[in-house]
Amino acid sequence: MLLFVGLGNPGSKYENHRHNVGFMAVNEIVRRHNFSPDRSRWQALTCEGTLSGTKIVAIKPQTFMNESGRAVGEAMRFFKLTPADVVVFYDELDLAFGKVKVKVGGGAAGHNGIRSITSHIGPDFTRVRIGIGHPGDKARVHGHVLGDFAKAEMPELEKILSALASEARYLAENDYPRYMSQLALVMQPQRPSSGTLKPETVVTTSPVKKADQFKKQSDEGPLADALRALKNGDT
Repeated sequence: MLLFVGLGNPGSKYENHRHNVGFMAVNEIVRRHNFSPDRSRWQALTCEGTLSGTKIVAIKPQTFMNESGRAVGEAMRFFKLTPADVVVFYDELDLAFGKVKVKVGGGAAGHNGIRSITSHIGPDFTRVRIGIGHPGDKARVHGHVLGDFAKAEMPELEKILSALASEARYLAENDYPRYMSQLALVMQPQRPSSGTLKPETVVTTSPVKKADQFKKQSDEGPLADALRALKNGDT
């Protein structure tokens, strides 16, 4: 069994904030994989489903970001789980928009939701870090994080959330490298070759055959005809 935790702030005025992309990711997983309807418990909205035969409890803490760890700690103790059974989805300021990375353990890197969870269950949980990009100026960070995604970012955001959800079974299988590689394939599909020859039509000729072809070509043609005429005494 695993806990999938989405981080964000409750309330409609926050729902499109970059800081709420963790909520968005869990919502898409729940929708895509037909989890149960939401119910309130452990100071969170929770629902249940199954991925790759593993029971998943998805939770979205309703305590505001800075107290997210309270809900996670309560749920973990209720099910007698360990930090290794907890997967947290959240926004990462230091990753470019469109990038996703998964890691186990580490520091909070200034993220108050991660800091709160660490204070309640320790640092050794899995983090799915969803890049929101850095505004480039420290003075603009607060407004960037607590601002809505730009209209121009929405198509890419939808693609990211869809990929996070469609490949979530690999998280349930603890196959994090496969999860990240599948995300990369979905986000940046391999482009077809722009060459005129298909790979199967390319023929490699051995050096001997090339020489034979050259000899055959040199034995024919206007110059060869003229030499034969001289040899035979033709004028």
